[in-house]
Amino acid sequence: MSKTTGKLDYKKTLLLGFGFLASSLAWSLYNSLVPVLLEERFLLSTTIIGAIMTIDNVFGIVFQPLVGTLSDRTFTRYGRRMPWIIVGIPLSALFFFLIPWAKTLWLMMGFIVCFNLIMSFWRSPVIALMPDVTPRPLRSKANGLINLMGGIGSIIAFLAGGFLAKIDESGRLTFGMGSVIMVAALICLLLFVREPVAEMWRRAQRESLNKRLTAKEFAETYLKDQEEAKEIKEMGGVDRKLTAAERRSLILLLGAIFFWFCAYNAIETFFTLFATNTLHVGKGTATIMLTSFSLTFVAFALPAGIIASKRGRKKTIVTGLVLLLLFLMPMVFINPILTAFGVDVLSASSATIKQIVVIALLACAGIGWACVNINSLPMVVELASHDKIGRFTGYYYFFSFSASIFSPILFGWIRDVTDNYNTLFIYAVICFGLALLCTSFVKHGEVTDTKAADEEGLSTLENM
Repeated sequence: MSKTTGKLDYKKTLLLGFGFLASSLAWSLYNSLVPVLLEERFLLSTTIIGAIMTIDNVFGIVFQPLVGTLSDRTFTRYGRRMPWIIVGIPLSALFFFLIPWAKTLWLMMGFIVCFNLIMSFWRSPVIALMPDVTPRPLRSKANGLINLMGGIGSIIAFLAGGFLAKIDESGRLTFGMGSVIMVAALICLLLFVREPVAEMWRRAQRESLNKRLTAKEFAETYLKDQEEAKEIKEMGGVDRKLTAAERRSLILLLGAIFFWFCAYNAIETFFTLFATNTLHVGKGTATIMLTSFSLTFVAFALPAGIIASKRGRKKTIVTGLVLLLLFLMPMVFINPILTAFGVDVLSASSATIKQIVVIALLACAGIGWACVNINSLPMVVELASHDKIGRFTGYYYFFSFSASIFSPILFGWIRDVTDNYNTLFIYAVICFGLALLCTSFVKHGEVTDTKAADEEGLSTLENM
């Protein structure tokens, strides 16, 4: 592990981002093609397909916090996170490859369940690698770069995956491509990413000639006595307890994460229906509109991290939430606004105007989403000592995945009661507003908040 510096190691972070690229690519292909396979091959209803597509979220909220905590306690020659990744990626790639080959529904469901289960075993560890090897002040910038890699993975999935799907409608080529890229990403991680604990573990085993250290002995003695412990201190120290104020900030931050993912998941799930029913545009046009949101998010991922490193994470998140509110609120009134300017919203000529307006609003909102999403995980793990990064990463995913289960169901019920898709952005604005309210009371999570904690962590290491 390199010493803490004022500059981000872009090459190392890009290589680290291959894990997130593989995950994003796999999920993009999975979410795009599995519903089609289920409908075309087995004639399943939309309700059943929707239930199947929530399996990953259910596994996520159950296993990711658990695995994140377990990875904190995993000490091997390969590190803490890499054993989970080394086992998880190949098995995920195997079951992902097998999905389109299934001839029966039960066999396909077996492959789908295994794929989702194993993916939930390595997602927290691969994300926890970033704060493991990145100094605290640089984590927002690093997370921006890693999310950029994730965006590239999604773009590869849609472009190359779409091209292969045209050549082979069975999906075998597309899923095969995804599996190959997942394995290639693992090879990059194995060749170029070194966990700090891994080197210390190998040295400890070499030096203990008469006895092979157990993981517990390594954690309790060698980790705390060696020179590298000073570097561990720079990443957050070990065995530090949260103060009451920090715990309150963590709860508020996790609440904010839940609310803004409630808004995001509702928009992601129902925007096409909103656009076709309220804006009276085609499904293809609706998809293009929503793509503008994703493209600006990817383009602004790294700048959002750089801005946070200069202005602070909380200020950047608050700015992002304000931008989201400003640019999504007009979506509620887009038809009345156009009517006030004399535009017939039902005419064919108005479709182009609406398309331009909506794309512009969503593109600007994507910038706000980058400011929010890129800096939320670094704020959460900022409160964690080095030996609890996996656990806190699990907290983050528990609340974000809970929102992805809860929100589509809640908004679906609201829409059924009101019989009006225009309530989508009312719902989203309320959720983003609640997230802004929670964030405004967060007092910890900035790099400067942990200076005293770092000193305390070093003192703990030197005295034990």
